[in-house]
Order: sequence, then C-alpha cells, then structure tokens
Amino acid sequence: SGSEAGRGGIVNGMTLVASALAASFGVLSLLHIGWALGWRRGHVQVLPERDGAPLFRPGPLSTLAVAAVLFLAALIVTQRAGLGRELLPAALVEWGCWGVSVALVLRAIGEFRYVGFFKRVRDTAFARMDTLLYSPLALLLGAGAGYVAFAAS
Repeated sequence: SGSEAGRGGIVNGMTLVASALAASFGVLSLLHIGWALGWRRGHVQVLPERDGAPLFRPGPLSTLAVAAVLFLAALIVTQRAGLGRELLPAALVEWGCWGVSVALVLRAIGEFRYVGFFKRVRDTAFARMDTLLYSPLALLLGAGAGYVAFAAS
C-alpha cells in the first residue's frame, strides 16, 4: 500500500543516513587513534589556538577517549537504525542518539570565541579549518543523528 511504500522510504533513508554516519564516526575514531599513537602525517591544525599556540594539548589517553566516544556514537546510530546486533540497552540507544545529535549541533554552534560558526577569533589556521570543515561536518553529523533518532521512533 501507499503507506507501506512511504514507510519503506523512511527506513531506506534512515538506513542510508545511519550507514553514512557510522562510516564517518568510524573514520574519525580511527583518525583519533592514529593521533594518539603519534601519527602526524598530513597534519592540519585541529586544535583551537591563541597567539600561535594550541589552547590545550590533549594527551594520548584523552585522544583515545575521544576515539572511543566516536566509536560509541557509530554503534548507537547503527543500533538505533536497526542495523547489526543489539549490543547496548535500548534506552541508552534511544537517548544516546538524541545526545549525539545535540552534542554535535552544539559543537557546530560553538562556544562563541574559538570554536563553531559563531566564533569571534577567525584569523588562525584552526579557525579557517573550523569554518570550512569542522563546524559544517559537526552540523551535518548532528542533523543526521537527529534524523535517525526521529525516524526510528
């Protein structure tokens, strides 16, 4: 029937978005693992900076923690879309998917000084990369996670 076809479109769209999100989170997780292990090839400015110096210097453990969170985000979005095995509790997956969405949209908006679309400091290498890539990517991933969270309801 027509409603089944419409529902199939949502499911197929959700599957596509969830798969793209999982792949993106997986690549970002692997990138962070590489950085934690000392990989610097093709290194671009990935940390906000003031007076030419990074605002903070994450160590290997904190970088691995970010990698783990990104991997968890991939798992949450995948499971929320009904792909793969159910490894996490349903409540964690439901609320976690919304949490991933909100966290990434807030990342894209930023803290109004060094990070995000509304940052005031715009004349650093990081700020340029943030405007061109990091904030748009965060917004896109956040919107996608929100779509998956909503479509799976």
